[in-house]
Amino acid sequence: MDRRNNQWVHPDLEKERRKCTFNTLELTHLLDGGPKKTAERKEREKFFLEDTELRSKVPLEYLSHKEKYEEAVRKSCLIFKKVQQLQNEGKGGMDNFREILGGQLGSAILGDGNPLTLHYVMFIPTIMGQGTFEQQAEWVQRAWQCDIIGTYAQTELGHGTFIRGLETTAIYDSKTEEFVLNSPTLTSYKWWPGGLGHSANYAVVVAQLYTNGKCHGIHPFIVQLRDDETHQPLPGIKIGEIGCKLGMNSTNNGYLGFDNIRIPRTSLLMKNNKVLPDGTYVSSPSSKLTYGTMIFVRVVLVQDAATYLKKTSTIATRYSAVRRQCQIKPEDPETQILDYVTQQYKLFPNIATAFAFQFSANWLWNVYNDVSSQLETGNLDNLPELHATSCVLKAVSTADAAFGVETCRLACGGHGYMTASNLPSTYGLVTAMCTYEGENTVLLLQSARFLIKMWQNKKNLSHLPTVKYLQNALHKKLPFQKSVTWIIAVLQKVSASKIELSNNNINKRIQNGQSPEDAWNNTSIELVEAADLHGRTFIVQTFHESVESLKVSPQLKTVLQQLVELYAVYHALKLVGPLLRFADVNAQEIELLQSWLEELLKVLRPNAVGLVDSFDICDEVLSSALGSYDGNVYERLFQAAQQSPLNAEPVNKSFELYLKPFMKSQL
Repeated sequence: MDRRNNQWVHPDLEKERRKCTFNTLELTHLLDGGPKKTAERKEREKFFLEDTELRSKVPLEYLSHKEKYEEAVRKSCLIFKKVQQLQNEGKGGMDNFREILGGQLGSAILGDGNPLTLHYVMFIPTIMGQGTFEQQAEWVQRAWQCDIIGTYAQTELGHGTFIRGLETTAIYDSKTEEFVLNSPTLTSYKWWPGGLGHSANYAVVVAQLYTNGKCHGIHPFIVQLRDDETHQPLPGIKIGEIGCKLGMNSTNNGYLGFDNIRIPRTSLLMKNNKVLPDGTYVSSPSSKLTYGTMIFVRVVLVQDAATYLKKTSTIATRYSAVRRQCQIKPEDPETQILDYVTQQYKLFPNIATAFAFQFSANWLWNVYNDVSSQLETGNLDNLPELHATSCVLKAVSTADAAFGVETCRLACGGHGYMTASNLPSTYGLVTAMCTYEGENTVLLLQSARFLIKMWQNKKNLSHLPTVKYLQNALHKKLPFQKSVTWIIAVLQKVSASKIELSNNNINKRIQNGQSPEDAWNNTSIELVEAADLHGRTFIVQTFHESVESLKVSPQLKTVLQQLVELYAVYHALKLVGPLLRFADVNAQEIELLQSWLEELLKVLRPNAVGLVDSFDICDEVLSSALGSYDGNVYERLFQAAQQSPLNAEPVNKSFELYLKPFMKSQL
């Protein structure tokens, strides 16, 4: 038995690691952003994970709903004290918050959600993005120091993504220079905000603003919810928690209703829109300026999708190297399930997808920062493209991450069903991403609206990187080539064709007497498909271009190019119908793509464990009996079983109370 750093490692995993054809540390540094970033990450992990106070005495799954929340609050307060300590030492920054709030580190410490996440992800960014300098000075420092705990209350019981339909009202009273907040119906109650149930004492509340009898649409207000000392709800505030969910049960999602709550005029965040003391409403130059916070969160979610896929593909791949099941040939010993091509087909595309999402998230993060800087100077030109791209990437990445996590769970057979694998709970976290911060179908339709508009103005697309292909993709002749560039060109042609078809069908319906709104609704299936195709095409192209531009060793470059090819071929085969329909691809060429896929699975097989090792996710973060670095699967599963409270005593009291009398009664 080989050892690594005095750690026993399963011989099958050792064998897999010896097969690796590239330097895993080089890839780790690439993914982290350089050796310095890797060192900083490891230092952060040590700082948090070695703190015994951040460890739970009882596994999370054995706690009651109430106990889970209380444990999450305890840990959250400790976590952010440590974050403040890092800031005081000059080690703060976005990396800390991204890892703690949504990344690998946060999910390791708080496996079922953090009740303070929205304080940092939504409450503070909204004040910074939509508050005046005076409002920022008043609120941001208090929020950073956690003198107050905030959340972001937008979604209502009756309305989610359709924010124009929100029912909460904020009516201005010029006599007192106050807004009066009300929840006129049950469906107007705020519903879902994280931390709202019992954690937050302030909220940014989105409500319909009325002045002088006129509604000016939705606007954000800072509202105190609970007493600063006692934490009791203030008079007129109806507040509580919404109950258990599929996952994220420590997030403390809440409900909130208002009964004639008066707040000062200055509680309206007035960087973009203002209400003067006499009730005069002064609007911003563009309603799009309010998109900033939502776009920021969607950018982060694309990175989170990559993170969750890294975790689950690491767990499933290592387990598949250790687990032996059946035989390929009767005379052979039991086979590593990683040698079955069907298993490789489940796992390797998800590994490739994790890389594709990371490179796409990096691109989106850079563009977001550029556009945010432009907004500060009043330049709104690139905001619509950023909004549309963030919508489609959020939708595609979260949907594929949820599917990928479930595929990895299924790849682990029955053991993947156990909570000790960390796959069921991870699925609960990931599938939630498909609906919060914009339900995916609605986001695809928002992207489709942008695409239709761009299709109708194709002469002015050269400065828009995500859609400039629409200018000439439709009429390209594309004879088959075994290359990623050919697949990208084919996907662009398919995407452009689908956008054109959707646009034509909208026009036909209008010509046949339908209203533009009905025509849009009746074409919405095709519009969603068009946006989805556009998003996938963009990810393939971004992944390819990112890898081609890398300056890495030839060995690593080869493996990354193979991952790009696998990602491209895998999605091309998933889109066989559109390829046959729109791109003049024939059945023989589909067979060539299938053969190419199988070749790629074969050449990537020796590097499977090396690739997931390169994600460098420590055992504490994986939190999985199946995915540990040493591969000691069965011993860890048995140890996890011993932690069940039912194993604390050999005979449960229910035997004497119920089972024994029942059994005796049958005599």
